[in-house]
Amino acid sequence: MRQSGKRRILIVEDDTHIAEGLKLNLSLQGYETAIAGSGTEGLRLWKEWNPDLIVLDIMLPALDGLSVLRHIRLQDERLPVLILSAKGGSDDRIKGFSCGVDDYLAKPFNLEEFLLRIERLLTRSLWGRDHSTPGTPEEPAEAQRYAFGGNTIDFATMTAETRQGTLRLTEQEVRLLKVFIANRGKPLTRKTLLEVGWGYTGVTTTRTVDTFMVRLRKYFEVDPENPVYFRSLRSVGYIFDH
Repeated sequence: MRQSGKRRILIVEDDTHIAEGLKLNLSLQGYETAIAGSGTEGLRLWKEWNPDLIVLDIMLPALDGLSVLRHIRLQDERLPVLILSAKGGSDDRIKGFSCGVDDYLAKPFNLEEFLLRIERLLTRSLWGRDHSTPGTPEEPAEAQRYAFGGNTIDFATMTAETRQGTLRLTEQEVRLLKVFIANRGKPLTRKTLLEVGWGYTGVTTTRTVDTFMVRLRKYFEVDPENPVYFRSLRSVGYIFDH
């Protein structure tokens, strides 16, 4: 149960000493905190605990931090995420921001600076919600629809208009479609699709990805045996080309 008036911060960090130190200092600032020691646990707590902000390491067991971030951004573009990582080079920062992180702080870090960044992100997030126009949807209607090749996907209703008529899409199908659309024209390995699309690699297999691809081709391709949009790349994976 959420403690009254307290903002929730999820710390996704596999170094116990760092995680506990962050938890202590954030708690002293009046935040409610939780720790996840792996990427998969971080995704689980994000879904179950509903934090107001996430502090995210990149080098994590089971699922790396950037994959965690990509998965979150498929469903929530507004949740503040701060990467706290030993990988502080310019290339690492660029990767983080390209995946949708709000702020990036390299280890070792100054605690006072870290706390100020947390406060700024939470304040900005709260201000944005408080000053939004009542009744305005989070996304414009056109951003919730995507059209290609005579098909139209409506992410708000989880339906698609195709040559077969109106289809009801599953949550997993919608998630994979978002991954492909966000990476239009870019080759995606099966491993990437598993990590970003499912958020967990321990249960699903590459065969699972192939099974879903058969379904997407059946839905959206004129000739599923000779796909134009969802194409296979030998020894690589798949690419959505539109």
